[in-house]
Amino acid sequence: FFVLFCSFLFFFVLFCSLIVLFCSFTILYHLPALPEFKRRVDDLLREYYSSSESAEVAATIREMACDEYHHEVLKRALGLALDHGPREREMTSKLLAALTPSLLTPGDVRKGFEGVVAKLDDLETDVPDATAAVGAFMARAVVDEVLPPAFLAGKEGKVTDHAKRLLSREHCSVRLEKVWGPGDGRSVPELKEAMDLLLKEYLLSRELDEAACCVQEINEPLFHHELVKRGIKVAAESGDADDILAMGALFEFLVKNSIGSEQQLLKGFDRAHTMMEDLRLDVPDAEHILAKFVALAKEAKILPADYKNAN
Repeated sequence: FFVLFCSFLFFFVLFCSLIVLFCSFTILYHLPALPEFKRRVDDLLREYYSSSESAEVAATIREMACDEYHHEVLKRALGLALDHGPREREMTSKLLAALTPSLLTPGDVRKGFEGVVAKLDDLETDVPDATAAVGAFMARAVVDEVLPPAFLAGKEGKVTDHAKRLLSREHCSVRLEKVWGPGDGRSVPELKEAMDLLLKEYLLSRELDEAACCVQEINEPLFHHELVKRGIKVAAESGDADDILAMGALFEFLVKNSIGSEQQLLKGFDRAHTMMEDLRLDVPDAEHILAKFVALAKEAKILPADYKNAN
């Protein structure tokens, strides 16, 4: 009986070992390596920008059966969205809401955001407004019930502080639903028209506080680069040297009072360079005027001293 029992035990252990070996082989054979998973997710996200089919994204990721990599979905989604405009950022926020919790677990979301924050310094090299944008993604994720508020409660830093500020505002849920577009429902052309009106009224009144209040009411911190570009254009078209000085003073006031950011200012100057060819048709010395704005901003220390005019 003892010999029979030992034989049974031997074959049972052997059978279990074979099952474990088979399962391990199957998993290793079918599980894509992390670089391959990232590549496939990137392709999926680009297709999503064209199709808007979040269900297709979820189905394809689920078919890959790589649950342990799911936090990378959020990391890749935010990383790609930061390289694009408001449309893609809004689509990304909606995608995260669609994937959570049916595909992405709370742990995946938490780990994904932590991964994005950890590489923020690298992101800011290519995307100057990365801190504000990631903070906006976090705040929007809280409103969409993708990210629990407790995630922010125990953390400190530029990104989480920005997210907390967005969530502390009155009617934050409604505002964050429009965080990637006009906050009051206006179209982008209407928003640009409102900015032009604000800037022209400021040049008439020279009231910095009033202009700053109007900028805050527009409630588009990630669109301030447009305000800078249009401010340069409005001042250049006026042809008045005092208007250039006044507009430069407004930019300085907004940045030094934390209403606008240096990143948005820099982006606005970069965009102003791209409109020079068209602006020269109406304002022949447009490039000289832009150079004056650059000098004023450097003197006020709101633009990097090594900033170079784009050609």
